[in-house]
Amino acid sequence: MPKLRNLVLAGGLVLACPALSEPLPPIEDFVRHATYSGTSISPTGEYLAITVDRGDQDVLTVLRTSDLKILKINQLPDKKSVGSFYWVSPERLMFNAVKKMGGYAAPFQTGEWFAVNADGSQPRPLIFYGTRDVTQRGKTVGSERFTLLDTLKDDERNVIMQARSPRSSEGAGTEVVRMDTVSGRRVSLGRAPKENCSIALSQAKEPQFAVCSSSRDEQGEYDERTELYRMQDGKWVLVNASKSDGKHLWIERVSTNGTVYATQSDETSPGAIGTLDTTTGQFHSLFQDPVAEVANTIWSSDESTLIGVVTAAGAPKVTLVDETHPDAQLYASLAASFPGQMVDFASHTDDGKLIVVSVYSDTNPGELYLYDRDTGKARFLMQGRKWLDKGAMASTKPFTFTARDGKRIHAYLTIPHGSDGRNLPLIVNPHGGPIGPRDGWGFNSEAQLLASRGYLVLKVNYRGSGGYGKAFSDAGHQQWAEGIQNDIIDATKWTIDQGYADKERICIYGGSFGGYSALMAPIRAPGLFKCAFGYVGVYDIEMMFELGDIPQSESGRRFLRRTHGTSKAKWTESSPARRADEVDIPVYLAAGARDERAPPEQTELMNKALVEAGNPPEGMIIQSGEMHGFYDEKNSLNLYTKMLAFFNRHIGGKVDVGAPENAD
Repeated sequence: MPKLRNLVLAGGLVLACPALSEPLPPIEDFVRHATYSGTSISPTGEYLAITVDRGDQDVLTVLRTSDLKILKINQLPDKKSVGSFYWVSPERLMFNAVKKMGGYAAPFQTGEWFAVNADGSQPRPLIFYGTRDVTQRGKTVGSERFTLLDTLKDDERNVIMQARSPRSSEGAGTEVVRMDTVSGRRVSLGRAPKENCSIALSQAKEPQFAVCSSSRDEQGEYDERTELYRMQDGKWVLVNASKSDGKHLWIERVSTNGTVYATQSDETSPGAIGTLDTTTGQFHSLFQDPVAEVANTIWSSDESTLIGVVTAAGAPKVTLVDETHPDAQLYASLAASFPGQMVDFASHTDDGKLIVVSVYSDTNPGELYLYDRDTGKARFLMQGRKWLDKGAMASTKPFTFTARDGKRIHAYLTIPHGSDGRNLPLIVNPHGGPIGPRDGWGFNSEAQLLASRGYLVLKVNYRGSGGYGKAFSDAGHQQWAEGIQNDIIDATKWTIDQGYADKERICIYGGSFGGYSALMAPIRAPGLFKCAFGYVGVYDIEMMFELGDIPQSESGRRFLRRTHGTSKAKWTESSPARRADEVDIPVYLAAGARDERAPPEQTELMNKALVEAGNPPEGMIIQSGEMHGFYDEKNSLNLYTKMLAFFNRHIGGKVDVGAPENAD
């Protein structure tokens, strides 16, 4: 097994006292969208493609690498956003279309793919909505969704894609196709052994592995299962089945030298990453952390070797699994140039001579550099939020504590810049989900805004959160009102006991499931919180089975039964809207009028229940045009202005809220 080397990144606390005259950064600076999100350099290095967030729509911008001059802005109609994008040749890009559903919900693919040259010439729709290709205009194939498998570096015209469909009249639901990115013509290269599979290609760019998944058990209820198949003599052969073998096997990639990298999980400990013997199916572990899943991987510039993995139980930790590789040595050198920050190889040219390096931290919103292997120098490209002063941002301290039932929980405290971190007003900020999503150590503009006004911010990776193994995530099912709230409450008490928080000045605020917790935690811990702000939240479990996008699918209904059970009495006990008379603190509510995940009816019901209980909310925003998390900067400015004023009324803090144009 290769020698392992760890690079631990953590932010230190700032203990100096701030000058009394130090001006507060305006709220607008924290709600402005970042300059870029995704980035990729072209195969020969002439161009840089970046996605730019414009609120409810992301556009794809192509710049000239030499001087960052904008060559083309690709914007889709009907408020569609550019999702994934790839260089398919030195001059041509390919990208898909997605629709954004709000800041707390993942975008969904529309089914459309496009290609265009860097200068904007030869634009081409490759796959239309309804999944017809341009050579099959009269044929509707079904509800296929395409993903890119390989850009075929030695072929400047074609790519390999997979098309997945839950049902197909032609056989199994996943097909591998070679697509011409100029004409749009597709040629089938084979099919998966069954429905709902993902294909991995061999070194020769032929279908080699299929990982097939299901969320249904024999009784038709929710259960995550996987099967791994290998192509052998023209037939699919079963290699692993989680139901019988007790382990999941996923193919990460087949490298350019034929090495098969895979992840294995036994559903208890976090998964291991390693290699798979293509003949025997034997898995050989390269790395496994006892606490945290592998959050990211770092590959050599020729894409043949896994050189590092990233875990994030607290602050990110990079482990170099092949320390002798030249690119691992380069990575270690670059990481040493940015102490206390996370460094990543964002993209590179085909020859590996130019590497786009991404750098971020708890105080750094993100920066891009271009490293030239020939000169050994890194050139600064751009900042994500250049209008924010990195030196004035709050630091984030990871910590762990033991919950009341003995489970070990990870959490973060964001501590105001210039503060001694003692006896501060506290905002408890549970994340959404709750099954799967998690909080992290990196820059968070919302936490930074709260901290800039003098508030300590607590984020908890309660049971159910992702990143700590399947068993930890599964522990959140049917624990919305009990175990998860216990973790949040216990973390809050820990901050008090450690002297960070003033026990008389604590409020709770969250979005999505965090909005649920903002109203349920005060019910579970009377007297602990002085106010609660619920944002795009779910407040009635029975309504969750009736309204919104989750119960619209059979798999969504299975998931709801898994995470909430079927007892209506339990639903009532777990619903803040049914227990509004137990919420005896000031409340403020906000929702998006177009929210499909947590429809505004949830917020209106909570408001009505509080009014009937004699504790009407101090305010309620049902924002027109917004979905599951606000996008529009003016709407966000209004939201946070009112939120900060609400917190200031009840627990104080260094607050200067201003007056946005659209405040009412």
